[in-house]
Amino acid sequence: MTLIDRTRTVLTQAIAVYRGSEHDRRLTAVRDRLDEPLRVAVAGRVKAGKSTLLNALVGERLAPTDAGECTRVVTWYQDGHSYQVLAVPKQGEPRQLRFTRDDGVIDIDLGGLSSAEVAQLVVTWPARALRTVTLIDTPGIGSLTEQNAQHTWGLLVPDDEETPADAVVYLLRHLHANDIEFLRAFHDTEVSRPSPVNAIGVLSRADEIGVGRIDSMASARRIATRLGTDANVRRLVQSVVPVAGLLAETAVTLTEVEVGQLRRVADLPVRQAEELLLSADRFAQTMPELGLTSIEREALLARFGVFGVRLASTLLRREVAGTATELSRELADRSGLNNLREIIESLFFERRDVLKSRSALLALAEITRSCARPGSAAVAAGVEEIMASAHPFNELRVLSSLRAGWISGKPDVVAELEQLIGGSGSSTSQRLRLPPDAADTELAATAEQALARWQRRAENPMTSYEMTVAARVAVRSCEGMLAVLGRSR
Repeated sequence: MTLIDRTRTVLTQAIAVYRGSEHDRRLTAVRDRLDEPLRVAVAGRVKAGKSTLLNALVGERLAPTDAGECTRVVTWYQDGHSYQVLAVPKQGEPRQLRFTRDDGVIDIDLGGLSSAEVAQLVVTWPARALRTVTLIDTPGIGSLTEQNAQHTWGLLVPDDEETPADAVVYLLRHLHANDIEFLRAFHDTEVSRPSPVNAIGVLSRADEIGVGRIDSMASARRIATRLGTDANVRRLVQSVVPVAGLLAETAVTLTEVEVGQLRRVADLPVRQAEELLLSADRFAQTMPELGLTSIEREALLARFGVFGVRLASTLLRREVAGTATELSRELADRSGLNNLREIIESLFFERRDVLKSRSALLALAEITRSCARPGSAAVAAGVEEIMASAHPFNELRVLSSLRAGWISGKPDVVAELEQLIGGSGSSTSQRLRLPPDAADTELAATAEQALARWQRRAENPMTSYEMTVAARVAVRSCEGMLAVLGRSR
């Protein structure tokens, strides 16, 4: 029986125990959530670029990026067959709202409601990217308006219920005390303390680190790598990825008209183009012979930024890309968006069942603790048995202990252990540090070698107790990979 099936079974048992109580509806919703797309929240400080990054992940300019009323409300973006915006007030029944879509962005009419009166907005939008994930856009942490920031804390770090999000993409510009406080609070303590398994850090607006230079992303990658190896950060997020959010959003919504305008810059002599793009003001106000109106120039700056205009025109000049499709692909890759998507796929989607079961079991454990009924002790025992025996949860415990520094050893041994238990992704090739297209025979041979190494380490009397426990988990991970490879062969 799979982890999801075991979780569903104990939830069904709990629903029977708590039928007719205040927890009845909540438990049913938790069980239904097992079959829904993964829920990923996009969070961060004010003006970190959350809505812009969300648009890039969806592939459409849906979320407003200005400082309007709706950006102060937690907004869910989910897939559906129709276009709909639903407001869930803090008091009263949900209601449908009118909306328009101007230049791709949804403009929502709150219908007389203030942002303070709305618990959340639910935007249903047919989009391929939303079929596998529901994205949650949140107001900024550390907002000048404390009430706005509290909306995010209330959603992701509730006092009395499980968090509605299975995972979080947290945007950082600089590591601030509020960032650490929020991420520590977001991680529960029931599975492990602390647990970075359901959080990814994004070094947002990465192009601004190099002041818009053509090599800005290289500088951002070095800083992200340094952040990702910082002990405080490793305890809170699995990885830190640099992303130029504005360029990423533009890359997936690029038009041929914009490519035509960029060609005018690309056709200039290199020296003239460099002088034109020394600053946003120079690009907007000089060289009237360029053939672009001031409105067109401002629009390009709003969509690309100086870094994006400089990079896109260079790619066109060097004929790296010629069409909107080709340029879109190049910009998505160079903005860091493709790398972020791959990491989300590897660390979140491939662990979908683990993350969803984890959320459900934590909710169920909280209910059995707070409300005892005839039969609830058996439910609690079932939850505890799954938590203790399910190997994915054991991997999470070891991963968290590694990140917290509770398991120590030679750097190469610790690095291999973290990789084997899925610290960089849960696919067999990632665990074994092999290419994605590695043959099953190579995977099996490498897994067998790793199994022998970690069996020896687990049985060695000189191995510390903490490393011995971790080694046994690594042995089980190797055995699991070999079992899967054996079935596939």
